[in-house]
Amino acid sequence: MAENPENADRELDRAIEEFNRRDWFLCHETLEELWVGASGELRDFYQGFLQLAVALYHWRNGNFKGALILLRGGCGLLSRVASVFEGVDVTGLRVAAGRLESELLALGEEHMDEVPEQLIFKAQRRNL
Repeated sequence: MAENPENADRELDRAIEEFNRRDWFLCHETLEELWVGASGELRDFYQGFLQLAVALYHWRNGNFKGALILLRGGCGLLSRVASVFEGVDVTGLRVAAGRLESELLALGEEHMDEVPEQLIFKAQRRNL
């Protein structure tokens, strides 16, 4: 677990790198370490971001229901935090996750592997 804000900041950068290179399981592991030691809005942020990573992991592995549940759950948690939190474009994550959810629902479970590449989103972080 990150013991101080500087370590937490580095770990969040690492999680974003993992997310953006589509190593969603490892991103989940990194964020879980941050999430368990956090509280309040920070905890919601870490948990929401973590759930989006796991949603994408489920999508890639053909778990339609798991992907939808975690896309919704992650967006719900992220709706509790500022639009830009810890330098991360939270609104952008929520919008992108919503588009992916809509596309999955339109495609259905049998065609979930046909999601257009541009809907597989990345996280953006501004330098603080």
